[in-house]
Amino acid sequence: MKWALITLLGIVLLILFSTLAVTLFVTATEKNQHLANRKLLSDKPTADNYNRKTVVIVFSRSGNTHVLANHIALRYNADVKVISAKDYPLGIPGWIRALYDARSHVASITPEQLDLQQYDTVYLGSPIWLYSPAPPIWQFAKSNTFTNKNVVLFNTYNSKFEQHFIDEFKSLVKQNGAISFSHQAINRGRMGNQLTTQDMLDVYDQNYQEVPHGS
Repeated sequence: MKWALITLLGIVLLILFSTLAVTLFVTATEKNQHLANRKLLSDKPTADNYNRKTVVIVFSRSGNTHVLANHIALRYNADVKVISAKDYPLGIPGWIRALYDARSHVASITPEQLDLQQYDTVYLGSPIWLYSPAPPIWQFAKSNTFTNKNVVLFNTYNSKFEQHFIDEFKSLVKQNGAISFSHQAINRGRMGNQLTTQDMLDVYDQNYQEVPHGS
């Protein structure tokens, strides 16, 4: 009985240690990525222009999806709008909250609504959290109208996404007026063995050479 308890305690301690190690590794990696991306994000690729017909709207914690958003904006001469979400800062508390909320479609975001009247095409970008687009981009999609807009959802992710979440997102923007929808996604790989930022952008350019035509 004594050895069984010792063994059980050892297993519990091992699980706790492993969980802590993963948490520290992931959050440290996110912070390092944020620092590396901050220089790339220091200059906005384009100033807002009332003649532009494309806008890229993005939520990003560590900056990876934001870098991709700027890249897309440069390609299509688009405006860039950044969504912030106070509940998901970098660090352990923000990461835990992100895991807890990952499948939610509700989030506190700024801005929650934007005037999209001038645009024909709206790119909506976020990371994938637990196989689904992150909650802030769901909240934005719910809170805005896309009447006569072509909507393109773009995501970066580490493992996979589940198609039924993408289909649900498509239904949401169509209900809010979108005339077409398409999805673009870049798998950056598992943390510790991920694509470099430049490789991510190169993969995007290779996979998505044409202007998207959604359904």
